[in-house]
Amino acid sequence: MKFNEILNKYLDELNCTSKTLSNVSGISNSVISRYRNGQRVPSCDSTQVVSIANAIEKISNGKYNGKDVLKQFNNCINKEDSFDYSSFSKNLKEIGECLHINTNDMAKYIIFDPSHISRIKAGKTRPSDPIDFTKKVSSYIVYKFNDNISKKELSLLLKCNIEDLNEKTNFFNLVFKWLSKSTEENNDDKIEKFLNNMDNFDLNDYIKAIKFDELKIPFVPFYHIKNKNYYGLEEMKKGELDFFKAVVLSKNKDDVFMCSDMPMEDMAKDVDFGKKWMFAIALCLKKGLHLNVIHNLDRPFNEMMLGLESWIPIYMTGQVSPYYLKGIPNSTYCHFNYVSGTVALTGECISGYHNEGKYSLINNKNEVAYYKTKADCLLKKATPLMEIYRAESKNAFTAFISSSAKHNGNRRRILSSLPIHTISDELLLKILKRNKVSDENIEIIKSAVQEQKDIISTILKTNKFEDEISKISKEDFDKSPLTLSLSNSFYEKRIYYNYDEYLEHLELTNEYEEILENNKNYTLTNNPNHTFRNIQISICENQWVMVSKDTSPSIHFVIHHPKLRNAIENFIPPIVE
Repeated sequence: MKFNEILNKYLDELNCTSKTLSNVSGISNSVISRYRNGQRVPSCDSTQVVSIANAIEKISNGKYNGKDVLKQFNNCINKEDSFDYSSFSKNLKEIGECLHINTNDMAKYIIFDPSHISRIKAGKTRPSDPIDFTKKVSSYIVYKFNDNISKKELSLLLKCNIEDLNEKTNFFNLVFKWLSKSTEENNDDKIEKFLNNMDNFDLNDYIKAIKFDELKIPFVPFYHIKNKNYYGLEEMKKGELDFFKAVVLSKNKDDVFMCSDMPMEDMAKDVDFGKKWMFAIALCLKKGLHLNVIHNLDRPFNEMMLGLESWIPIYMTGQVSPYYLKGIPNSTYCHFNYVSGTVALTGECISGYHNEGKYSLINNKNEVAYYKTKADCLLKKATPLMEIYRAESKNAFTAFISSSAKHNGNRRRILSSLPIHTISDELLLKILKRNKVSDENIEIIKSAVQEQKDIISTILKTNKFEDEISKISKEDFDKSPLTLSLSNSFYEKRIYYNYDEYLEHLELTNEYEEILENNKNYTLTNNPNHTFRNIQISICENQWVMVSKDTSPSIHFVIHHPKLRNAIENFIPPIVE
């Protein structure tokens, strides 16, 4: 028997629903569903499979021993059963794009039908022997891509040193291991770090830390930008700082355009440069400049997340419009393009030879105009990476939420507090009055809450909706009291529950689910761990993901980019023992 068959057998015998198993095990209902329908299989002795075995023991009141259940699960999870076909398809596609693998060429080498390989990459079929197929693909890559440029690209993807790929056996093992590894396992830790950074980031603390309010824009009456060339990585860093200096000292307030597909890891290692770079950005923001940034997200996932993490503080300001370019990038040439009103910094290098690049700071009026036109053309071809909504764009946010409610697609939310749509008018008013909210703001908040109730009601008519919450003990609540989730109203002061109010709202939330029991579209899942404190994640499957910051200033990031959206959509909050 397979894992999902054994799991379903236990649940049928216990007359246990996925929801109950989810609540007892602490694993989200959506993940339980994937396990039950065979879309996903946990690895032997993983935290998830241990939690399920222990949950079955609890639900059965000791009828089944957790250790025996775990042993039975592990016996059925052999190498082939635990092979993650979905992740393998994604990994195969990603390494193919990284190396620009010709499918026909690989098919000849491994003696395989090229159309069958294409279907495997698309996730439309599975290799009959996944282990053997992975070995053949790994052998082909070792044979074909042993030049320095390819090894450089692979080292970034595999997260190893380029020297690790010099010995063929080790090269093979690293590729095989990477191809076989679950994408979700690869990505979850990076996504968790990214989300935790957003959860813990406080714009007000950041502003204080960098003394943003004390920053003064320098005034140099006769500052003259000099045309200059820069060679190699270290000079390139100086070129970037010279560019920002010229932008800040200029009287011009045109938008700043930034686009680069240079490797990130070498830059990230220089902590001192990172601090100077962030300070330069802070000066641009202080000057009131708007940044249009085209991110290169067609990188290995770890490098993509590394780049995005550094932009979190900047995104929070609302003075950045992030974009990306669709399509397969050129993996041979790397380009660098910065331009503002009076200065441009441009350059290029060959991939894998970052230190051999050349970069030029330009102040010639006609040349700068050319690069501004080039920037405009690139922006026309670019796609928004995310929409960023702050208080000043409240109307646009409301329009987005109202419009998206009409679209089909199952929803899921990971909440840091209780869902505001389940609160009663009476309890809401009581909490607002106790927190001394003005009558004017009470009406604004009540209107926003009612709007959310209407939207949820609209969605539930045709779509499934899962809310994941955490029940908080009195002890934990006293350490860190919960606040009303009011990010949709952009109310910038924190409204705290007392514990009795929290319990009352929790009871109303449970009752809400019971009322909709006949509907079956609303599911409430309890995660015993309070994963996040200041953000909530809203997911509309295969369409968008929204990360909302509840702390002041309230801000919403609506993410569309498939790679980032899928990674967050499939993210499983960690289970803390």
